[in-house]
Amino acid sequence: MLSDRPYMQDGYHRERTAAYIWLISILGAAFILEMVLLSQWWPAGGRFVSALVLTTQALRGWKLWSLLTHCLIHDIKSPFHILFVLFSLAYLGRELEPLFGPKRFVAVFLATVLGGALSWWGVHFVHGGIFIGAGAGVMGLLVVLAAIYPEREMRVLFLPISFRLKHVVWGVLAVDFLWLVKYEISDATAPFEFSASAPLGGMLTGWIYFRFFHANNGWDRAEGFALPAWLKRRKATGSVAQPALRLPGKATADLREEVDRILDKINSHGFGALTEEEKRILDEAKDMLSRP
Repeated sequence: MLSDRPYMQDGYHRERTAAYIWLISILGAAFILEMVLLSQWWPAGGRFVSALVLTTQALRGWKLWSLLTHCLIHDIKSPFHILFVLFSLAYLGRELEPLFGPKRFVAVFLATVLGGALSWWGVHFVHGGIFIGAGAGVMGLLVVLAAIYPEREMRVLFLPISFRLKHVVWGVLAVDFLWLVKYEISDATAPFEFSASAPLGGMLTGWIYFRFFHANNGWDRAEGFALPAWLKRRKATGSVAQPALRLPGKATADLREEVDRILDKINSHGFGALTEEEKRILDEAKDMLSRP
């Protein structure tokens, strides 16, 4: 429904703190709190931190919150871990949140974190282990961005070298897969204690989101996937007829076609890419939908 879209509501033009900024702030604050809790001045803080990390024993004990809370914990001995996550979220959030909206962006991030946790648990179910960090969420968002803009170039840190996003993803996939086979599956000690299974799970979750949700606007529109016939009938009979859109000087069919074109443009390039005329058309269409 047109009026349900966030950029068609009355406050769409107001500037608010982006969701990815909130995520960065939360992860940064959690890292500082973790350093305090694990310091010598807080002897009992380690028990609180250990309750948030992901372990096979925790899941066997039905501590399911650790499937998500582990992303709040990072290695305090190496700041590179948390810095990589924060800088990556800043880059990916700036690109993806205008396309998704804040709620969907956060939902996709948490889904990729969860997908990485389940993947790690599947690999370490027998051997056991401990996993922390939000790297799986970052890798999942990277896959989504590369699927949307495969030819876009990304510079490697401050070096004068850039790679296309699709090549970056394929390179990360190859390295992580080799790491998984060589170290994790055989329960060998990996350099830097890196677990490739979690990023691979996050990347798979990101691809599933793009393939079945973003690219097809929902499961029921995915190629090769269809809702049961009884559910389709119920969905059709329960739908509410939309009022006809009419603007001065435009036929109803022409207006609907114009609105669809504008919404596709927002989906591809973001709201900021619209012209003043296109914004005016959306405003007038929204006003007409809100009339009793």
